Amino acid sequence: MTEDILVVGGGTGGLVVANRLAEELHAELDAGDVRVTVVTDDPNHVYKPTFLYVPFGKKTVADAKRPVTDLLDSRVDLRLDRVVGVDTEHKTVQVEDGDDVIGYDHLVLAMGAQLVPDEVPGLKEGGHHFYGPEGAEKLRDELATFTEGHLVLSVIGVPHMCPAAPLEFVFMVDDWLRERGRREDVQLTYTYPIMRAHGLESIAEWATPLLAERDIALETFFNPEEIDPEAKVIRTMEGEEMEYDLLVAIPPHTGNELVKAAGLGDDGWVAVDKHTLEATHATDVYAIGDIAEVPTSKAGSVAHYEAGVVADRIASRVRGQTPTATFDGKTVCFIETGMDEATFVEFAYGRQPTVRAPSKLVHWSKLGYNEAYWLTARGVL
Repeated sequence: MTEDILVVGGGTGGLVVANRLAEELHAELDAGDVRVTVVTDDPNHVYKPTFLYVPFGKKTVADAKRPVTDLLDSRVDLRLDRVVGVDTEHKTVQVEDGDDVIGYDHLVLAMGAQLVPDEVPGLKEGGHHFYGPEGAEKLRDELATFTEGHLVLSVIGVPHMCPAAPLEFVFMVDDWLRERGRREDVQLTYTYPIMRAHGLESIAEWATPLLAERDIALETFFNPEEIDPEAKVIRTMEGEEMEYDLLVAIPPHTGNELVKAAGLGDDGWVAVDKHTLEATHATDVYAIGDIAEVPTSKAGSVAHYEAGVVADRIASRVRGQTPTATFDGKTVCFIETGMDEATFVEFAYGRQPTVRAPSKLVHWSKLGYNEAYWLTARGVL
């Protein structure tokens, strides 16, 4: 009987785990003893970090996309459909197209996080963001004609994808405006919802003096609850108001409703063992990437490292062996500090990152990795 491994999601985690499984279980796949299937509702794979560069004209939305078929191992089956339900008791998933259910022996959930700007009244009408293709292009057009006034970058809620990206944006826009002779006419403010500039204390301690040095105002414990697009005012839960001329907001994020419906997590994130990534409320179910509730960043590198662990664990189970691979929370992150310099951090569970001095070399290393990323998605790197 064929053993079915089902992967839901065509992002970094989904593709890497599927490609790793195809490599590790190549003999079983060739013999027909194992089948690996990816279900995704998007024929394109999107590398989201590219969107940070779109507002500055350094990248286009097209640069962020590749067809899933170009990145997926030929031994992996692909189904373009949307999963709308998971039944962990009967080990099936329900898809949107028709009445089909797909059975599984091992299930990997890698659907990512969802943006929910509607949770803040007025945010869709009064704010911009670079966390998606349309938002990044609209912000590019807005920045092109923005010559003076108050630009506010506001992080609305945690957790959110790409935790360093909001800091990167303000450092980059500061540099970008200086290059164009506009910086003296633009007031920059960066807001964060907790009592420091970043969720990780060491990054906050590094960023705070750098923000001051760049004349970027910092507002912490700042939680917008309403945006007034006509008056261009942010109103917060703390009873404050802030006027703006251009608002760049990191929208609230949420998990997935099907996670709640399946009893895998009360808040839409899949509750997992942080080391094995196995769901705590179901057997033979794993979660990786942004949808997994683990105490580390929602970053692409996390999904990459988690995918390797899950592939190893599933391969061991398929072969009747005891899995030994574990995830230690490893996270690697480049942080742009301007248009031509960046720094680099690496950390894990229980270990804070050490922030290195920014350099042009690290900036070019980040750009080089962005180009090589497609090899990562294929499971080569």
